[in-house]
Amino acid sequence: MDEMDCKILNALQYEFPLSERPYDRIAEKLGISGDELWTRITALTDRGVIRRMGASLDSRKLGYSSTLAAVSIPASDVDRAAEVVGRYPEVTHSYLRDDQFNIWFTIIAPDRSRITRILDEIRADLAIDNDRILNLPVVRLFKLDARFKSSPNDH
Repeated sequence: MDEMDCKILNALQYEFPLSERPYDRIAEKLGISGDELWTRITALTDRGVIRRMGASLDSRKLGYSSTLAAVSIPASDVDRAAEVVGRYPEVTHSYLRDDQFNIWFTIIAPDRSRITRILDEIRADLAIDNDRILNLPVVRLFKLDARFKSSPNDH
C-alpha cells in the first residue's frame, strides 16, 4: 500500500461525506480523479484490505432488540445447522468456533419476542434440547471504535 491508499482508507473510515456523490467529494479532497479512487478501492477490496463498506446503524436507537446466540451441534450437522441459522434475515452474521457451542450468531429483530420465536424455530428445526442453544442478550454495552488509522509503514 502506498500513501494514497492509506489516505483513502482513512477518508473512508473517518471522513465519509454525507452527500449525493460522496466518492466524488473524497476524490476531490484527495486530489485524485474519481476513476483512480474507484480503481484503488477495487484493488484494496480484491486484496482483502477492505472487507466491507456500509453504514453501521445502532439498532437499539432504531427501536430494535438484539442478542448473541449459539448452538451446540455435532460436527456432522454443522453444515445443516448453518443453513438453518442462515435462513433468517434477522441473523446479521454467524461463525464457527471450535468449542462445545460451535455455531455463534447475532440476531437483530423488531422485538425480543421475535428473537425468541427465531430461536425456538431453530431449536425445533435442529431437534436440539433447550440446553444446546444459548440466548445472550446485551446486559451492558461496550462499544469499541473499530476504525484503523493507516500509514504506508504499517503494511
